[in-house]
Amino acid sequence: MENLKQAVEAAAERIGPHIVTTPVVEAPSLSAELGCEVFLKLENIQKTGSFKIRGALNKVLQLSEAEKAAGIVTASSGNHGAAVSKAAQIAGGKVDIYVPEGASPAKIANMERLGGTVHVHGSDSGKSEVEAQRVARETGATYVSPYNDPDVIAGQGTIGLELARQVPDMDAVVIAVGGGGLASGIAGYLKSVLPTVETIGAAPANSAAMIASIEAGEIVEIPHDPTLSDGTAGGLDEGSITFPLCRDNLDTLVRVNETAIEDAFRDLFRNEHMLVEGAAAVTLAALRREAPRLKGKKVVLVLCGANISPDVVKSLL
Repeated sequence: MENLKQAVEAAAERIGPHIVTTPVVEAPSLSAELGCEVFLKLENIQKTGSFKIRGALNKVLQLSEAEKAAGIVTASSGNHGAAVSKAAQIAGGKVDIYVPEGASPAKIANMERLGGTVHVHGSDSGKSEVEAQRVARETGATYVSPYNDPDVIAGQGTIGLELARQVPDMDAVVIAVGGGGLASGIAGYLKSVLPTVETIGAAPANSAAMIASIEAGEIVEIPHDPTLSDGTAGGLDEGSITFPLCRDNLDTLVRVNETAIEDAFRDLFRNEHMLVEGAAAVTLAALRREAPRLKGKKVVLVLCGANISPDVVKSLL
């Protein structure tokens, strides 16, 4: 993806009036525990409850009236679908969203509340994406990828732009990795403006397609088991543009198990008073793995979202 820095800066101008420039706050209990200065980037308080509104808006705001009239189709485990629905509310257009079986009821309700029409298809998000792409091709609608789209990546990269201004002296940033749109945008932008910042990509061991692909040197299919980090679950599109961006811009890759993710969720809630979803907790679980070598460093965790079912919260606490 050429000129990612310029694309991110243009996206920031485009979406700025419609999003929250989320704060960065200190995490004193985590800093004391881990021996590094921990900061939290609060995308969990972003509109629609996650960072996804950034990429969705950057894409939908650039569609023509004819394209919006022909319809918008997407696939999502929840957050991206809600974001595209909200983007269509702002810019105009009708949205059909394909979700996998077992998608979070809270996230489905959120998508429907924002005006999206939800269709359940496939056992994981990869299968939902294939179906959504087929429907878009056959109907002439615009398919808005959750990650495999330069406009979506640039929108997510606006978090990196904000971080470069908010914490210019950070030593490392930890980013949850699913399809790679968030990690591509943030890490790609930061490497262009703060090249010494260590970019750490974190994924649940139960569904770590991007990490497995980077390790294999090509996009590979892997088995996927259920994970609390449902927002990062599923496979990658063949030829996804996020693969080379993550491969080239992520310095460290970390897999974390479900127990570590659950513990991180509880600690963020109880000690830092942050309600997050599983994908956000993955970042703290990864930092705990890496903390011994980051002593005294300034580390930012991107808390990417807060859309979690009340029933899941109840079971975890």
